[in-house]
Amino acid sequence: MNAMKHFSVVALLCLLFASCTKDKLPVPGQNPTSLPATVETLISGFPEGFESGSKAAYAIGNVSLPSGTWSFDEALIGNLATDAKNGGKSVRIRNSGSITMLFDVNNAVQVSIAHAKFGSDVASTWQLWYSTDGGANWAQTGSNVVTVTTTLQTVVFNTNLSGPARFQIRKLAGSGRVNIDDFSIESDTTTTNPPDTTVITPGDNSNLLMGNPSNAATDIAMPANYLMDKTYYSLSYNRDRGTPNWVSWHMNASDLGSTPRQDDYRADNSLPSGWYRVPSSGYSGSGFDRGHNCPSADRTSSVAANSATFLMSNMIPQAPNNNQQTWNNLEDYTRGLVTAGNEVYVISGVYGTGGTGSNGGVTNTINGGNVTVPSNIWKVIVVIPNGNNDLGRVTTSTRVIAVNTPNTNSINSNWKVYRTSVDAIEAATGYDLLSSLPVSVQNSIEAVVDNL
Repeated sequence: MNAMKHFSVVALLCLLFASCTKDKLPVPGQNPTSLPATVETLISGFPEGFESGSKAAYAIGNVSLPSGTWSFDEALIGNLATDAKNGGKSVRIRNSGSITMLFDVNNAVQVSIAHAKFGSDVASTWQLWYSTDGGANWAQTGSNVVTVTTTLQTVVFNTNLSGPARFQIRKLAGSGRVNIDDFSIESDTTTTNPPDTTVITPGDNSNLLMGNPSNAATDIAMPANYLMDKTYYSLSYNRDRGTPNWVSWHMNASDLGSTPRQDDYRADNSLPSGWYRVPSSGYSGSGFDRGHNCPSADRTSSVAANSATFLMSNMIPQAPNNNQQTWNNLEDYTRGLVTAGNEVYVISGVYGTGGTGSNGGVTNTINGGNVTVPSNIWKVIVVIPNGNNDLGRVTTSTRVIAVNTPNTNSINSNWKVYRTSVDAIEAATGYDLLSSLPVSVQNSIEAVVDNL
């Protein structure tokens, strides 16, 4: 095990629900034990459907709407057939544009927003920000949202704010345009019931709750360890290898639905400008599959969730039998644990150079040298019964499954043959896995080889 184990400071608190989702990320600093029992009600003027407003140009300007006056910058109110909308109109934002409330609402505990791509544009990334001092200072709430479909999808932010606040949607730079509709804010009304004293550890269900294995950061000065938040999973991307170093995600029953496999493999256009973006055809003829890290079948709750797994930044060159047999069997087993009443935290990654695909022989790179073929593919799965306070419920008796497979086509289809310890994977990669857990817990569970 790495010597420098440490506690991670977990920044986000989940609202007092039995289970939180990745889209429902709250504002830092709230204490669940001090919140009174509340009843959520829509704030007057919301949901804002942008139906009565008019703004035909992208130039900055104010728009008077039933909810209040908003500032539109690089944004307009669109009514074209290619504008995704409920009704006749929706907001359309381009470049690094924004829409900003010029008025405050009180006690906003939850914000929901419908979003979709405009026409045939590429995917867009945007954020929700808030200000509690009349717009003098702003802070982001929740995770970045990646808009990938032309059908409106609703994302929910648990904001848990008390007192006055206003909100702003900021689109990140990129050529795609995003439609925004049905902006809704719910407030709380204090009741006479006693406070709910249920304790939920900050960050329950966060994709990085178990830690950031390589201390990745969203900093272009770190091209070999670039942190990316894809809402439905997080990853450390390696520009020089053209693949992720590792991908981390949480899965519970709410992530498993009936959404069909989208198969919309595509380059990740959210990578920094100037970085090579592996195209959907980048593995063609190589003898290697486009192997998911976060599997498509782990994200079937919505089209957006499933589609997010087909970004090439989630792919590795994987020997076909490794991908379609060994790894597929492990993924099916993991989902079986979830349907049996558990939730899991999964970290999947690669190391080394040189794998053997269906073409035979060891291959070090594909796609004209832009993608490195790994020698090994590994995964760590933390299994806990459904519940809250997830970090606090991981103990020395918690089941942890660690698997390390060679990236070869002659692999055994039985993943259990390749079980190992977390310590062994750390030694091979140099990563500090499960670093959010107490050191005493890590020392115990990371040394064990699963045998169930």
